[in-house]
Amino acid sequence: MMKFKPNQTRTYDGEGFKRRAACLCFKNEKEDEVLLVSSSRHPDQWIVPGGGMEPEEEPCGAAVREVYEEAGVKGKLGRLLGVFEHNQDRKHRTYVYILIVTETLEDWEDSVNIGRKRKWFKVDEAIRVLQSHKPVHAEYLRRLTNTCSPSCGPACSPTNGNTSVSPMTDNNAPHYVCSTQGSDLVNR
Repeated sequence: MMKFKPNQTRTYDGEGFKRRAACLCFKNEKEDEVLLVSSSRHPDQWIVPGGGMEPEEEPCGAAVREVYEEAGVKGKLGRLLGVFEHNQDRKHRTYVYILIVTETLEDWEDSVNIGRKRKWFKVDEAIRVLQSHKPVHAEYLRRLTNTCSPSCGPACSPTNGNTSVSPMTDNNAPHYVCSTQGSDLVNR
């Protein structure tokens, strides 16, 4: 199913969840500093870069595209952290990947078009910043300790942005599902 909004086609899966993808962008393999971007709706609040998947787009391709548009970074796509569902206000199913930043653009699409900002945070500080207005984003960072180490292989090859191992069937990747309250996660 698809819905149209200006400059974007929203895609939904068979269960009515909006298909989204995001990356936790880290400065290096230590995964101790994460890049957050200012919200387009609330410029004084920080969020994890991510957004809706386009028709026929694979989750890993969408994640790489979204961080390039929203945060102005390129990097090495790593493992799938998990698939997170958010049911509280809107039904979203978000594939969250790890990305190690290798290139930072001076000017990027969202900085030029909407004045979006970006900032590096220590992981514990980012969790505190996100907890009040984006608790599901804070939960992405909390799940870091429950996944494999950075030395595990990548979840998909970023060669063309549209090739991947299907995250829904990859038994090596955790699949976290957020409860309807939007805070409790269970491992499937």
